[in-house]
Amino acid sequence: MLKPSQGSRSLWRRIALFLAIMGPGIITANVDNDAGGLTTYSQAGANFGLSTLWIMLPVTLLLILVQEMVNRMGVVTGRGLSDMIRERFGVKVTFTLMLLVLVTNFGNVMAEFAGIAAAGQIFGVPPAATVPVCALLVWFLVMKGSYKSVEKVFLVACLFYVAYPLTVLVIAPPFREILPAFTRPSISLSSAYIVTLIGIVGTTIAPWMQFYQQASVAEKNIAVKDYSLSRLDTIVGGFVVSIVASCIVISCAFTLGAQGVRIESAADAARALGPLVGRASSWLFAFGLLNASVFAASILPLSTSYTLCEAFGWETGVDKDFETAPHFYILYTALIVLGALSALVPGMPLVKVMFWSQVLNGILLPVILFFILILASDRREMGTHANGRVYNLLCWAATGCLVLMSLGYVVALAAGV
Repeated sequence: MLKPSQGSRSLWRRIALFLAIMGPGIITANVDNDAGGLTTYSQAGANFGLSTLWIMLPVTLLLILVQEMVNRMGVVTGRGLSDMIRERFGVKVTFTLMLLVLVTNFGNVMAEFAGIAAAGQIFGVPPAATVPVCALLVWFLVMKGSYKSVEKVFLVACLFYVAYPLTVLVIAPPFREILPAFTRPSISLSSAYIVTLIGIVGTTIAPWMQFYQQASVAEKNIAVKDYSLSRLDTIVGGFVVSIVASCIVISCAFTLGAQGVRIESAADAARALGPLVGRASSWLFAFGLLNASVFAASILPLSTSYTLCEAFGWETGVDKDFETAPHFYILYTALIVLGALSALVPGMPLVKVMFWSQVLNGILLPVILFFILILASDRREMGTHANGRVYNLLCWAATGCLVLMSLGYVVALAAGV
């Protein structure tokens, strides 16, 4: 672990410095509560009540540990994760990994535009209007903005996730029943339950997050001496995303789950909340879905562009123009256009895409963690900032648990449970 920055600084100076450094950790974590994530959390609450809530505690810890590692690598090396993977493991391994990341991320991009379409319909606006307008908005934001301006917009978008804690307050569930659900696991061996847990892990610690946060930190050029504040940014982001996710599970558990209502998506949850607990909660939920979908529709193509361009040695970065980084902007544009078109194709099984993209995230995550743990433990690369033994032990144990969860799902599915 890195030592806190040295020197005497006043409290106000440190607060100002934190506000300047803040961004990559909080943005990355909050984007993770996207349309696919909201769908997964909503289904978990509606279909299993509070019985999946226990996994949020270990997932939050793992999220902070994983994002802290890539954050630290970005500060110490000034390079992105895919760049480091290519240099250490070679072009063939990198190409295969990038292909998996591209497929997974594009499924997530499709999920975001499906979320935009669904949220628009709840407010009475057809997809043919909401999807193209939002696609043009997110494209223009990145194509015409600088890194600082784009980051400011993303930080403002993070504030609107308060819609989900507000939904819980409107619903007013019996809070005495919630705390035990966090601390007393209620585990089922059914394939549906296991795949939901995998989806929760995959959407809370999605593989794209590690690539995006390290690239963002590297582009921001945060000094090693200020790493303690950058680490705080990551920790705050990890707690906030888990609080929002838990609020979604709780909201759906005490409303839809209690009434035996089964849903297929976050949009279904927003619609179903109206007759049960009032239009205010339904609109809050739908507004959160729209904000989350537009937010993530900006970040996910951006993350994918960072990841692939770094992997193949192409110029990358929001602060560069089209002539300097053509591959970066072409890939970003293509992902937005194709993702938006997918939401307008009649008969496209977008709900299944939204849920299974998160499950695929959960299956791919242990693979990504394998590379991260090797790189973050390399003292030739990280020096005194390399992982310690306890840190590695916790992360390798968590990686093993994720592999066992995936195998458990396959076994349960084969057994017809």
